[in-house]
Amino acid sequence: MTMQRSDVIPLGAHMSLTVTDFEVDDIRFPTSEQLDGSDAMNPDPDYSAAYVVLRTDGAGGEEHDAGTEGHGPGVEGHGFCFTIGRGNDVMAAAIEGLRSYVVGRPAPRTAADLAALYRSLTHDSQLRWLGPEKGVTHMAAGAVLNAAWDLAARLAGKPVWRFLAEMTPEELVSLVDFRYLTDALTPQEALALLRAAEPGRAGRTGRLLAEGYPAYTTSPGWLGYDDDKLVRLAKEAVADGFTQIKLKVGADLDDDIRRLALARRAVGPGIRIAVDANQRWDVAGAVEWMTALAPYDPSWIEEPTSPDDVLGHAAVRAGQPVKVATGEHVANRVVFKQLLQAGAVDFVQIDAARVAGVNENLAVLLLAAKYGVPVCPHAGGVGLCELVQHLSMFDYVAVSGSREDRVIEYVDHLHEHFADPAVVKNGHYVAPRAPGFSARMLPASLAAHRYPQGPVWQARRTPEETGR
Repeated sequence: MTMQRSDVIPLGAHMSLTVTDFEVDDIRFPTSEQLDGSDAMNPDPDYSAAYVVLRTDGAGGEEHDAGTEGHGPGVEGHGFCFTIGRGNDVMAAAIEGLRSYVVGRPAPRTAADLAALYRSLTHDSQLRWLGPEKGVTHMAAGAVLNAAWDLAARLAGKPVWRFLAEMTPEELVSLVDFRYLTDALTPQEALALLRAAEPGRAGRTGRLLAEGYPAYTTSPGWLGYDDDKLVRLAKEAVADGFTQIKLKVGADLDDDIRRLALARRAVGPGIRIAVDANQRWDVAGAVEWMTALAPYDPSWIEEPTSPDDVLGHAAVRAGQPVKVATGEHVANRVVFKQLLQAGAVDFVQIDAARVAGVNENLAVLLLAAKYGVPVCPHAGGVGLCELVQHLSMFDYVAVSGSREDRVIEYVDHLHEHFADPAVVKNGHYVAPRAPGFSARMLPASLAAHRYPQGPVWQARRTPEETGR
């Protein structure tokens, strides 16, 4: 019979695969030309990915035939860091610096393998000095780890959300580095949370496959869009089944009041409208601004101030009536811990490519479950929708057991460049069934958008650049 991708037979456990190659590319998309992604702090983003591929030896068998990858005889793992243009070459160089941790070593398959890789990448003393556990080197570790998770899930023949959700509570706890967390969450408490959720896993998996996971859209709200485009896209979002949209704010208060009033009239009172300042304000400014916007009933204010300012977020939350969300630029599990300990956030916003991959995001999911705070991931960027859907779906099945007050951001562009793009129907993410992390970009897209040699970028060279 014809084999479907969701029915892939994993490679035999007796087969030993080795990671034989490690390829890193600087991939950029010229999204600044249409002001897609524009906000008060980032007016001209070119959505970009420092992209890594882990290649293995050995025959791919049915896995390879099912479309896992076509660059050689083995199965591949794909991962990336998201950036907005300049600096993507720095990210790519940092990822390249991690080559020795994977090339020539066995391909990861199990929780134990992935835990060991996570610790080796984040505990290198000389690289850790550049963080520690934050910034470019930490994001680079996350890209490699996410590629390793993609590889391991492909070898298992499962999407990452299901690969995770079918691990035992003990395996899941082993993936987390609890150093610096035990004053808020111990391994024993995490194990108890996971065991409590275990009996309902099968039922929630069935509901997820049948119903999907709630989404909200930021597509109407980019700051560079004119009023007509905002209103048109807001109405289209409601027609497409979304019950929440998001607007960027923070450049000009009068403009924000006008735009929020337009959006509210366009969608009506029953649709939630979140707003996002992208770290634009200090604490007093955030309180003043959000007090002025509060009559339009925003569902949350996202990133009102510096992502490192735990006490500032707590003060903003206490000083005005709108709920507070943050997390897409939070550097590591320790800052998330403090935000929760301080009662500084109403919504935790993980990012699949900011911290050290799946392992560290698992730590954040467990912390949020301990404190009873909903997780609503950030996904405004190339490939982030594809990745983060897996984390929220795993959280629903095996950690929090809830979709209440939980939504995943959705931005409707650049999905066409992925082999297994995120799919949203009637305002809900459809649960991925293809093996892996949904991270693999199409070869033609990679070739076209390599920076600066790809044809997309060669066509944009100035006469002065061409002459050099």
